[in-house]
Amino acid sequence: MKALFTEEAQTRGIMVRVSASYLPEQSEPARGRWFWAYHIRIENEGSAPVQLLTRHWIITDGRGMRHTVEGEGVVGEQPVIEPGASFDYVSGCPLTTPTGNMQGSYHMIAADGAAFDVAIPKFALTAPAVAG
Repeated sequence: MKALFTEEAQTRGIMVRVSASYLPEQSEPARGRWFWAYHIRIENEGSAPVQLLTRHWIITDGRGMRHTVEGEGVVGEQPVIEPGASFDYVSGCPLTTPTGNMQGSYHMIAADGAAFDVAIPKFALTAPAVAG
């Protein structure tokens, strides 16, 4: 059985797990548009609550062009994740090439006020080959 999450990274007791899925119904290869959904689970394996404040993404397309995306929270939220709990969300990424990858970090604050960055593991965005 294939695992739900294909990539993972841990930073200071925070585990980030990722899986990506190509969405052919939202893609238009003939128009140079490919679209993926990605599912992220953030697990707090530490002993104190943490809050996700901001996100920083580096998105690289198949031509090596890099795009940086920064913003507050994820999917409109700045979740507090209690010890032993997790936060899941799904978002999407369009590219102008059939392959690419994403990686990044979340900026978090611990209950004691210490701020730190949590790594988001690099994961591939790969469309299936289309027979022509």
